[in-house]
Amino acid sequence: MHSYDDQNIFAKILRGEIPNKTVTETEHTLAFEDIAPQAPTHVLVIPKGAYVTYDHFAAEASDAEIADFTRTVGRICNEAGLAAGNGYRLISNAGEDAVQEVPHFHVHIVGGRPLGRILGKA
Repeated sequence: MHSYDDQNIFAKILRGEIPNKTVTETEHTLAFEDIAPQAPTHVLVIPKGAYVTYDHFAAEASDAEIADFTRTVGRICNEAGLAAGNGYRLISNAGEDAVQEVPHFHVHIVGGRPLGRILGKA
């Protein structure tokens, strides 16, 4: 069960209550610079719909939302020069164990420097 909190920071950004540095915006997707970047390129990409996690988005979003979101992520990677460069990482945290901080589905696009291994030993 996915319970969406419409008071989360990304919902407020989508409503225009909190400013952001927009990278691109489409009918179904908003992408903006992370306020605490972890790499030279660090962009957050969010669907405009009320989805909590990737599995929620995949199960309930329309085909148009999914296609728009996926193509927007790819376009940002290309426009930032990451796809033709040394690469990038897509990160989406879901739930408490993954340390999801904002309960609105989002993907981090990070790149522009060596990123190291994705997971350390626990």
